[in-house]
Amino acid sequence: MVNSFFILIIYHLRKIDGCAIIIIIKKDVMYAKVIIDQDAKALDRVFEYIVPDDLDIVTGMRVYVPFGSRILQGFVVDLCDKCEYDPSKLKKIISKIDDFPAIKQEMLSLMQYMAKKNHLKLASILRLFIPAEMREGKVKELFETHYLFNAEIEINIAKNAKKQQEIIDYLKNHNNHASSSELNQFGYGAIKALTDKCILIKEKREVRRAPFVISETAKKVKLNVDQQKAVEKITEDKTYLLHGVTGSGKTEVYMHLIERALTQGKNAIMLVPEISLTPQIMSNFKSRFGDAVALLHSGLSAGERFDEWKRLFSGEARIAIGARSAIFAPLENLGMIIIDEEHEQSYISESNPRFDTHDVAQFRARYNKCPLVFGSATPSIESYEKALQGLYSLVELPVRANGKELPKIQIIDMMAEIRTGNSGIFSNQLLADLTNVVNNKKQAMIFINRRGYSSFQRCRDCGYIAKCVDCDVSLVYHREDNRLKCHYCGKQYKVLTRCPKCGSENIKNGAVGTEQVVSKLKEYFPGVKILRMDNDTTSTKNAHQKILNEFKNSLPAILVGTQMIAKGHDFENVVLVGIVDADQSLYHADYRSTERTFQLITQVSGRAGRSEAEGKVVLQTYSPRHYVYKFASNYDYKGFFRKEENIRQTSQFPPFTRIIRILFSDHDENYVRELLKVCYTEIEGLKERYNNDIIYLDAMKSPIKRIQDKYRYQIMMRLKLDNADKIEEEVFNIVDKNSKTSVFFEINPQNLS
Repeated sequence: MVNSFFILIIYHLRKIDGCAIIIIIKKDVMYAKVIIDQDAKALDRVFEYIVPDDLDIVTGMRVYVPFGSRILQGFVVDLCDKCEYDPSKLKKIISKIDDFPAIKQEMLSLMQYMAKKNHLKLASILRLFIPAEMREGKVKELFETHYLFNAEIEINIAKNAKKQQEIIDYLKNHNNHASSSELNQFGYGAIKALTDKCILIKEKREVRRAPFVISETAKKVKLNVDQQKAVEKITEDKTYLLHGVTGSGKTEVYMHLIERALTQGKNAIMLVPEISLTPQIMSNFKSRFGDAVALLHSGLSAGERFDEWKRLFSGEARIAIGARSAIFAPLENLGMIIIDEEHEQSYISESNPRFDTHDVAQFRARYNKCPLVFGSATPSIESYEKALQGLYSLVELPVRANGKELPKIQIIDMMAEIRTGNSGIFSNQLLADLTNVVNNKKQAMIFINRRGYSSFQRCRDCGYIAKCVDCDVSLVYHREDNRLKCHYCGKQYKVLTRCPKCGSENIKNGAVGTEQVVSKLKEYFPGVKILRMDNDTTSTKNAHQKILNEFKNSLPAILVGTQMIAKGHDFENVVLVGIVDADQSLYHADYRSTERTFQLITQVSGRAGRSEAEGKVVLQTYSPRHYVYKFASNYDYKGFFRKEENIRQTSQFPPFTRIIRILFSDHDENYVRELLKVCYTEIEGLKERYNNDIIYLDAMKSPIKRIQDKYRYQIMMRLKLDNADKIEEEVFNIVDKNSKTSVFFEINPQNLS
């Protein structure tokens, strides 16, 4: 095949006067444009290399290239017969890393889009498209030796060779083939003897390391009228917002949409916000679609992640399911992209490289000309606003699929509880309802979005609070480990018994966490299965699945958890949900705090009463008259949206404006501070041209001033939408020109800390 290297084509025409005439046609040298796989600003561009004539290189391949005195990995992003630099100074590609182009053409186009949209380095983006262990050379295909019984050869073995005969009998009973691990029981000598006689044929077969999934029997579900209308409406290549109350059967709609895409010969991506949701989703999808489903998320082993990625890459699997990273699944010819619980902030990457999964999904949907579905019971304010403007097509599922009412939410005033002498974690009402659940052998879920035993340790006498030495945050007390832990860098410290500042032994613990809730519940309900689900209990492989399985199969049982339990889960015996501290997310210094509170309450409330038994929710708060609880207790999303929309429009916050956060981070505080001053001074100069468009501009320390011993400073801007793109581009150019340290751009950041 004529490819990207020069070829000498030689024709032997005829002999003239005994001499052979040879015509030599020399093709042009081919050049490869390569992005070096290094996350350094100075290397964030394309480098040119000569393609050797003995290498069959195609666009998208990973290669080894000489770079100075080193040999580095790179990605071939283009091939051409002309170069921009002096050809005599170019070096040759050394070798290929893989025999196939790991980066497909669609992903190269996506790379260019993300680099411009999110102001990211090219190599950082390309790394998102392949498993990290594959890049680092720590994982590859796993092969196992297999033996085939050669039925065409005459069997000639000694009568006393009993093990050899046992092998032959075993193979005949197992479709004439078996793996080496199966035959090892008969001994190496017998296997070798049969192989030497060609009675056994030895071959290598690739072994797939598949994630553990409990696949239940597929249930045939007939869609109700609303579900059927939704499926029929979602057909065109545009963006849809599927707004369905909790329990309305959105998952069944998703499966019908994906099934339709498969019958059209196309593929699909389905995203969920939490790893904890993937076991249940995978179980449903595996039972419906079998091996066509592949799973992608950070909880898999390196081998599992590589094999699942490869199954998608090769087309062996046609449906990718997973958390945020699954949006980069190497599938071609997409016919459906679905993002469930689209409002979740986990779809925004808050570490390098920073991106919004919604943006990536919209690019891939446009590229493949396929429908994109955002689904939620509580859509983000931004998404619902776009639906009302006609930018998204709104599809609604207004009632539960089983026809049952949503569970009643009872609001408990915890200040009133204190006045009556109850200063404990649980209100009298919640304890009474939990007692009924236990007596009736049912299940309850208790939600508190704070892990650990208590949020801090403080000296009552001098006010000292234990903080991490590398991060500007208080340490969380974990009673089970008897340690103080930093939830940002992971460092651990001894528990305070005496104040290191004043020597006092009068130490107070802070706000309640999941660990303390479980401890108290065990005191109230000894002998009852009480499980905890948070980052601490789900750090090991398949921990999510084990906890959820144990809860599902236990009666009575209580599951205590953070937001991991708040969404997506469907347990028919859960009749009660307790929200211990509803105010926790309400008073954050963030314009999204009321929205997040409404979403969490609605989502976790939806876990109750999903089967025949009636559900109930007990919501504990110290601010019972706050408007968010009024709307949440009535499941009035549209009323809440109108209220929130009015507040945002009046105060000029997204979606009616755009927030830009530029975060500077470095170990050297003086350098970060000086860089901030230089950039801020230049950005401030934009006011002369864009004065009316810049609503707010300021430079400051980040709310969390230090993480992992890096000092953090930031510039905050709020812009009117008309010229936001132009201003954003100019701001990026100013920062890019001046900075040599880690700088992160965030558009409408999800977390302002």
